Amino acid sequence: MAAAGSSSAVRRLGEFGEFLRSRRARLQPADVGLPDGTRRRTPGLRREEAAQLAGVSPTYYAFLEQGRDISPSGQVLDALARALRLSPAERDHLYALAQRGTPPHEDAPETLTAGITALVDRLDPDPAFVKGRRWDILAANRAARALFTDWLALPPGQRNELIWMFTDPKARETYVEWEKDAAAMLARFRLAAARRPGDPDFTALIEHLHRHSAEARSWWSRHEVLRPASGTKRLRHQLLGEITFNHVVLQVADDPDLKLVTFSAADGNQEPLARLAATITPP
Repeated sequence: MAAAGSSSAVRRLGEFGEFLRSRRARLQPADVGLPDGTRRRTPGLRREEAAQLAGVSPTYYAFLEQGRDISPSGQVLDALARALRLSPAERDHLYALAQRGTPPHEDAPETLTAGITALVDRLDPDPAFVKGRRWDILAANRAARALFTDWLALPPGQRNELIWMFTDPKARETYVEWEKDAAAMLARFRLAAARRPGDPDFTALIEHLHRHSAEARSWWSRHEVLRPASGTKRLRHQLLGEITFNHVVLQVADDPDLKLVTFSAADGNQEPLARLAATITPP
């Protein structure tokens, strides 16, 4: 157990340093009010400049980027977030990566109450599904199964939103703006994964995505993070053509790791969705 905990800490320290480097590299001196100075060999701020902006010594900042076993205070983390112009989601991610020394905990199997399952079904013909802590699909109504994929017909290990998005060619057909939406999905998952360092289920999923998707492998190295958010999605289906949906994500009060995701046609017309749902046999 000690070795596993130590390995987890090393990974998180390494990712903490990589995240700082990636955020520093995207900034130019003009972005933070510094003179450009001499020509630079590599893009982005120098370590010394980032340290100056955060009010820490260059040596201390270098140790942070190197993944040394030091524990920055909340004051230092806030200073780093300001210096590197982190978004609220990126600041949350920085804090999550800095919470070292917490042993991995065992999670109980994910289950849904009958009420949540019934709610998902009642939302038909608006597509709706519930995803768990690792974004496994735990429930999906007929419309969602027809629009995306028949989750319930897949083997349990494949009922995962990220696996479908990055490895099933149908996902690229369904999402009109696949690259934008897939990158945003991965950035949101990264924020969730940072809260569970060393979790073998998350590690296995990330490794699976890296093996089977060049985009996931490349985009993961960017260290981009986003908070869960509602909005609009442009989706298409061979029976309906292209439809703009209002997309809403709700947290389940009984278990904050569970998310209810719903889609409703932006024009309010449910008739095409009813025809779509009718193509799927109820479970």
